[in-house]
Amino acid sequence: QLQLVESGGGLVQPGGSLRLSCTASGFTLARYAIGWFRQAPGKEREGVSCISSSGSTTNYADSVKGRSTISRDNAKNTVYLQMNSLKPEDTAVYYCAVVPSAELKPAYIIGSWGQGTQVTVSS
Repeated sequence: QLQLVESGGGLVQPGGSLRLSCTASGFTLARYAIGWFRQAPGKEREGVSCISSSGSTTNYADSVKGRSTISRDNAKNTVYLQMNSLKPEDTAVYYCAVVPSAELKPAYIIGSWGQGTQVTVSS
């Protein structure tokens, strides 16, 4: 089963930065497109960013565009999401998942959702 583990969340003040990590366990991440998603309390899960298997294609939600960078280090079997200029509305649980292609609204994910990592932006 394709299992991913998210890490790197935390409590940060508005304007701060975090780097989220998504690490694969038991399979080679380089073969797959990966998406980052988030779910805030009382809201539906939404796509934040995604990256193709080669890393040549990336997409960002308008809400994070210009403030976030997705990247991958296939040697480390890890995908990163660097988030800068964080805002209170970025507060959510962030998840990563294997997706069929680098689209923000995939029809399905491959595998299952992990535990996610909590990001809280507050002064």
